[in-house]
Amino acid sequence: MDFSKKSRYWTVRTKSYSYLISKKTLAVTAVLLAVTAAVFLLSTGTGSVFLSPVKVVKAIIGTGDPMSETIVRSLRLPRTLIAVLVGAALAVSGAVLQGMVRNSLASPDSLGMTGGATLGAILYFFLLAGSLGIHWLPLCAVLGAFAAAVFVYGFSWRRGGGVTPLRLVLIGTAFTQAANALSYMLMISGPIILANLSLTFMTGSIYGVSWQKHVLPLLPWLIVLLPATLLYARHVNIQELGEDVARSVGGRVQRQRLVLLLLAVSLAGAGVAIGGAVGFIGLMAPHMARRLVGPAFGGVLPVSALLGSLILLVADLGARTLFSPLDIPAGVFTAAVGAPFFIYLVYRSRGQ
Repeated sequence: MDFSKKSRYWTVRTKSYSYLISKKTLAVTAVLLAVTAAVFLLSTGTGSVFLSPVKVVKAIIGTGDPMSETIVRSLRLPRTLIAVLVGAALAVSGAVLQGMVRNSLASPDSLGMTGGATLGAILYFFLLAGSLGIHWLPLCAVLGAFAAAVFVYGFSWRRGGGVTPLRLVLIGTAFTQAANALSYMLMISGPIILANLSLTFMTGSIYGVSWQKHVLPLLPWLIVLLPATLLYARHVNIQELGEDVARSVGGRVQRQRLVLLLLAVSLAGAGVAIGGAVGFIGLMAPHMARRLVGPAFGGVLPVSALLGSLILLVADLGARTLFSPLDIPAGVFTAAVGAPFFIYLVYRSRGQ
C-alpha cells in the first residue's frame, strides 16, 4: 500500500489487483454519508409526533420507550429506508446510462425503462391483482423494464454497426411516450379505484410502505446489483472515451454495453417497482456527482448513490410536511426540481 502524503490518491496494490483511491472522493463520500444520516434521522423523527434524533436512534437499536419504538420501527423506518434504497438504485442506473451512451440527457426516464416498469406495474393492477398477491407487483415492474430494454436495444441495433448512443436515446424516448400513452389508456378505461392507484404509482410515491411488501423484496436486488455495478464500472470509463478507443484497447464494446444495460435496467426496474415512477433522480444525481468528484466512475457511482438517496429523502420529507395533513407524492417534488434542471441541460448543450 502507498499512502504518500503528496499524492492525490492512495494506492492499494497486491499481486492480483491494484486500486487507486482518490482522497477527494473519500472526503466527499464521508461528508455525504454524514449529511444523509442526519437527514435520515430527521425524516424518521418528523411526523404527527416529533421524535428527536436521539430518541430515533434509541428506538432503532431497541433501547427507546415502547411508543417511540412502535412509531419508528413499524411506521417511519420502512419509508425512510425505501427512500434511501430507491434513490440509490435510480441514481446509479442513471450514472451508468449516461456513461454508456455518452449523453448527459440519458436516464432511466429518457431510455424507456421507467415507462416500461410503470406499464408493467399498471398491467398488474388491471389484469393480475385479483388473482395474484401484491408480491408479484415488483416482478411485473422489473419485467416491464426488461421488456422495454429489449425493445429499445433491439430496435437500436443496426447490422454492422451495433448499437449507437444516438439511436438508443431516440428510440428510448419514443418508447417512453408510447408506454405512457398505453398506461393512460388503461387508466381511463378501468375502475376509478384502480385509476387512482395507477396515477399515484405513475407520479412516484413511497407512502404506506412496509417491511414485508417493500423493503425486504427490494433488498436482495440491491445487495447483488450495486456491488456488481461498482465492480463493472471500469468498463464505463473506457466506454466514455468512445467506441474506437474502447476497441483499440481490447474492449468488447457490444458485450460490455449489453451487460451495463442489463445492470442499469435491473436497478431502474427494482427502484420503480417499489417507489413508483420517481422522475429525474437518475438524471440529476450523476451530474452533481461529477461536479463533486470528477468523471472517473469509481467515484461517480458511490457519490451518485448517496446523492440519489439524499434527494429522495429530502423530497419525501418535504412532501409529507410542507402541505400537512396532505401527503404529496415525492415524485412531484423531484419533478419540480428536475424539470428545470433538464431544461438547463438542454439549453447548455444546444450547440452540440
